[in-house]
Amino acid sequence: MEEKVVKTYQFLENYELWLQSLGLSIDLSQFVKVSTSVLAIILLSILANFIAKKIIVVGLTAITKRTKNTWDDFLIQRRVFHKLSHLAPALVIQFTIGIALYDYNPSLTDIIEKFTYIYIATVWMLVISSLLSALHDIYLTLEVSKTRPINGYVQLVKIILYTLGGIVIISILINKSPAKLLYGMGASAAILMLVFKDTILGLVASVQVSANNMVKPGDWIEMPSRGADGAVLEITLNTVKVQNWDRTISTFPTYALVSESITNWKGMEESNGRRIKRSVYIDMSSVKFCSPELLEKLKRIHLIKDYIEQRTKEIEEFNKKMGFDTSLPINGRRMTNLGVFRQYLQSYLKMNSSINSEATQMVRQLQPTERGIPVEIYCFSAEKAWVVYEGVQADLFDHVLASVPQFELRIFQNPSGDDFQKLIPNN
Repeated sequence: MEEKVVKTYQFLENYELWLQSLGLSIDLSQFVKVSTSVLAIILLSILANFIAKKIIVVGLTAITKRTKNTWDDFLIQRRVFHKLSHLAPALVIQFTIGIALYDYNPSLTDIIEKFTYIYIATVWMLVISSLLSALHDIYLTLEVSKTRPINGYVQLVKIILYTLGGIVIISILINKSPAKLLYGMGASAAILMLVFKDTILGLVASVQVSANNMVKPGDWIEMPSRGADGAVLEITLNTVKVQNWDRTISTFPTYALVSESITNWKGMEESNGRRIKRSVYIDMSSVKFCSPELLEKLKRIHLIKDYIEQRTKEIEEFNKKMGFDTSLPINGRRMTNLGVFRQYLQSYLKMNSSINSEATQMVRQLQPTERGIPVEIYCFSAEKAWVVYEGVQADLFDHVLASVPQFELRIFQNPSGDDFQKLIPNN
């Protein structure tokens, strides 16, 4: 390499002497020599750029399209080779400009070389950044990416890359070693920590979220403190983006995922059902012992016919054994219309194909309130899709509300203006 440089220098010296032999002055011959050299460098740079972009990059693109692999397609999509081709003209200038201007203007040579080095450093940063993005795209094709997002880590590496690249560029401009600049930055570490506080917190949160598999893109999360209720679109180093069900977008810091309360509905979506937990309020004054006439009527309900007959036999045998005076309903054991109603709801849940029979099913009576007796239905819908789930829940309680009068019970609700109007006698 050194021999070639020496030969080039000698060639330019001979070229300058030849110009002087033609009658040109020393200054003019030197100017012609430098102009010719610069023009040659420009032409070589254009040629190198053409070869890199139109031949090498186009050839690599054609080859990747013919291969069966998919990972090389991401390199083309992220334009890794295209950005790398920008190095060709810069390298031509870097290795030739010093030879062309060695004895003409050293300061101009130094300036051009500095900007060339800066350009090369910038190109390398863009190439590495694109390569990281391509590697992330390849990772997203793997099954593990669905549970272990690494977007935050990729962004962190890019931040470190751009930081180091900026240090290198500054060191080129001020003619200082990058190591000395790094040592100097140690004194301002506290300021940097304050400036990059959210980034540092986001990095820690990203590690926790990824390691514990707390949240990943596609999960349905609910975060009232941030007004977020919808699907996670993206988790980056600094922010989390959620598309709410009203199609609005909520954005909040990543560290909020580990510092604030959050509900992730992923468990429900991956389970075999979606919970239904709702109560109807029964008017307490309508609860009573079942009369023989009411029991005969309720026996006509297919779902509880066997239950009533079996239960009636057990109660009669118990009361007879204990010698209770059954002329008074309060003596001994009796079925109530509310108890039979709960049994009916339990049987109805078991035969309902829209309710998951393998999950918990329960009809329970809660603490009475001023609004009546809450009868809660606890079960799981076999369908998890929101629209279908709401339809199943609505159909279930439509039937419950329509069934209540059959058991001579009443639903409690606050009186309306129409109820008071009925109490006013007509004049």
